Amino acid sequence: MKKIILAAVITAIVLTSFTGCSKQEANKGKGDVEAVFAINAYKVSPTTLDDYLEFGGDVDAASSVAVMPDTAGKISQIYVKVGQKVTKGQILCAVDASRPGMVFAASPVRAPVDGTVTYFPVVIGTSVAQSSVVAKVASITKLEIETSVPERFISRISMNQKAKLSFNAYPGETFDAHITEISPVLDTSSRTMNIKLSIDKNDPKIKIGMYAKIHLVTEHKENVTVLPYGTVITRKGENYVFIVEQDGEQSKAVLSPVKVGIRVDNYQEILQGVTNGDIVVIKGQTLLSDGSLVNVVSVSEN
Repeated sequence: MKKIILAAVITAIVLTSFTGCSKQEANKGKGDVEAVFAINAYKVSPTTLDDYLEFGGDVDAASSVAVMPDTAGKISQIYVKVGQKVTKGQILCAVDASRPGMVFAASPVRAPVDGTVTYFPVVIGTSVAQSSVVAKVASITKLEIETSVPERFISRISMNQKAKLSFNAYPGETFDAHITEISPVLDTSSRTMNIKLSIDKNDPKIKIGMYAKIHLVTEHKENVTVLPYGTVITRKGENYVFIVEQDGEQSKAVLSPVKVGIRVDNYQEILQGVTNGDIVVIKGQTLLSDGSLVNVVSVSEN
């Protein structure tokens, strides 16, 4: 009986072996089809690249004079208001220096220069001293903006650098300015450096006290090669991109080492490894290996 069972087991093993071999032969070649990856690409062409810094600052007059009274007392008369143009010697307000038991004539406070009243904080009855600033008179034909630059950026700042100003009041519009003054020292508490920018052209749209967004160009490059940021991948500590090449009727992705430069917004400068006209994979590259077959879904340009 044991011999019969043993013979049956051996027969089953032999049949299973032949069946497996037959299935392997039948399936041979079915898994040899190479995968094709769908990707988006970017056509490289020369362009310009402007590196920049962004700050904010308040518009003020380049020339402003603080006005102080000749005597202490209380404001008794007011003759002007903020925004009013005045001439040199014009009376702005009067100060009554009278005290109990002593009556004095009102002392006039006059404008020291021609200009526009940009600051006038007093009202009738306000007590002032000889050191009190009762007004500011400024020339509004030349405006400037003062701002602070963090220490890590000061090496990128220089005299006469060009800047673009934008204001919330005028969306989509920009105004030209340039650096006219750079502080020789840093503020030790904030670790910042003060700079002043002069607005190139007087524009009635720009008012003293407005908040300006400053777009300061620190480096201008022409005919440079750029790729959308995120295109470059890092493998084993080296930077690479995949360049699409035609292989007969098929397209394949070829791994190419690159050297990168500065990044500006969503673009990365490429110093070496890519030439104008190359088609570079910008989406789907993380799944690729050197020589992978690809299907280019779309190609974007500058």
